[in-house]
Amino acid sequence: MGNFINTNDFAVAARQWLPRIFADYIDGGAFSETTLRRNVSDFDAIRLRQRGLKPIEQPDLSTRLNQRKASLPFGPGPVGFLGLYRNQGDVSVAKSAARHDVPFVLSTFSINGLATIKAAAGPAPDFQLYLDRDPEVNAAHLATARQVGVERLFLTVDTSVTSVRERDVRNGFRSADGMTPALLWQFMQRPGWSLDVLRSGFPQVELVKGRPEFGKGAMAQAGNLSARLDKNLTWDTVRLLRSEWSGELIIKGLMDSDDIRTARDHGVDGVVLSNHGGRQLDHASSTISKVAAAREALGPGKALYVDGGFRRGSDIVKAIALGADFVLLGRPFAWAVAAAGERGVNRLFEILTTELRISLQLMGIASINDLREMGNAAFECT
Repeated sequence: MGNFINTNDFAVAARQWLPRIFADYIDGGAFSETTLRRNVSDFDAIRLRQRGLKPIEQPDLSTRLNQRKASLPFGPGPVGFLGLYRNQGDVSVAKSAARHDVPFVLSTFSINGLATIKAAAGPAPDFQLYLDRDPEVNAAHLATARQVGVERLFLTVDTSVTSVRERDVRNGFRSADGMTPALLWQFMQRPGWSLDVLRSGFPQVELVKGRPEFGKGAMAQAGNLSARLDKNLTWDTVRLLRSEWSGELIIKGLMDSDDIRTARDHGVDGVVLSNHGGRQLDHASSTISKVAAAREALGPGKALYVDGGFRRGSDIVKAIALGADFVLLGRPFAWAVAAAGERGVNRLFEILTTELRISLQLMGIASINDLREMGNAAFECT
């Protein structure tokens, strides 16, 4: 694992392992990918304050999310098809998250399902729900979540309209419902991946396995899952789900302060400030630039998660100082599991934890809670 020094090292290794169709699916954004780039570059506008003569041997990196304690203020965000990037990829990320005592959010688009994850990793995962246009399908998803013991539901609301991701269009992702000569050629160029992932047959999305309307095989199911997303999500949808779901309800995919205030007024337990990793609205704001406004809109007592563009422990420091409670990382964990399986995910946790700890030590800050209380005093902006 010594070859992995930062998150970019995992990205490079993942591209060497994966067929291009999957590497581009992970890395790509909408249209010109301007939002994708802003998510990363806007961190540079925030300068952390260095403080001296305040030696801190081991900062307390734990945090609280409503009634739940987490040992770290970051963890893997929901990413679809992890099991396409490495055999048992969803299980590997879930097991590593459990080992590090942080939440794991499983996507509806996951290869391994809720029951499989719980059996392999121990605790029931949180569940990122994409609402289908068929209420019966949604009811089945919720029933499965209750049966497994899911406590937190992450309703994703920013994909009712699917944007154009030009890399996926060129590669035929979501449009290929079977093996094509071009796809076969890509697979042949990655024999290690092919032997690892295809040894038990082409993966399927467990949550919809056995439902013929979704097709067979993850490629066909990916296209059908996207095509069947409910395009009529409204605040009435949130109100209905809130009445049906007794656990925590988190709304994922809000960027506007007015929407966040409305979500708060609808009784949600938190929001994920997210532009879907730059994969939906092009030329939108970065998430880091909206954290302070989101915290003000959400108010105290509600969990504020944020994702989008996080690559360093110092990025996590900036988000917490601005008012976030927890950072979700998508692409870095997808790269890590693709590059080296569960060992890679463990190594990513180690790298980010080290970066986070050193940043706090050099800032003279003893804990995540102290960082949050410092707020704007922890940084300067250009």
